[in-house]
Amino acid sequence: MDKHAHLKKVIVDFKKLTPEVLKLTVERYPDGYGDSDVISFRNAKGERIEAVEVITEDTKYLVKISEKLEYTMGNYDAADYADFDDDDPTAVVDPTPEELANDEDEGD
Repeated sequence: MDKHAHLKKVIVDFKKLTPEVLKLTVERYPDGYGDSDVISFRNAKGERIEAVEVITEDTKYLVKISEKLEYTMGNYDAADYADFDDDDPTAVVDPTPEELANDEDEGD
């Protein structure tokens, strides 16, 4: 039985990612996440979703995996979010296509 079954479950897409959930994700996966950390499931539309799990006292967040998430986690700096509320989904901005391309080039 899932010991976290009583928790509220929230699926978080990058566009709804808040500074708090980003911070928790970076803390949970400081070196990034691996294949064994990924949870796959189907949403209500039958689409396959891949996510990583972040748990707080009352909530289990399933943070959808994306190239944007990987980039943002790899370049996380808490100071970037100091002027925002922890639950402000506008604080975490999409990386530009150039940033994503440069990140891919550095990883080679």
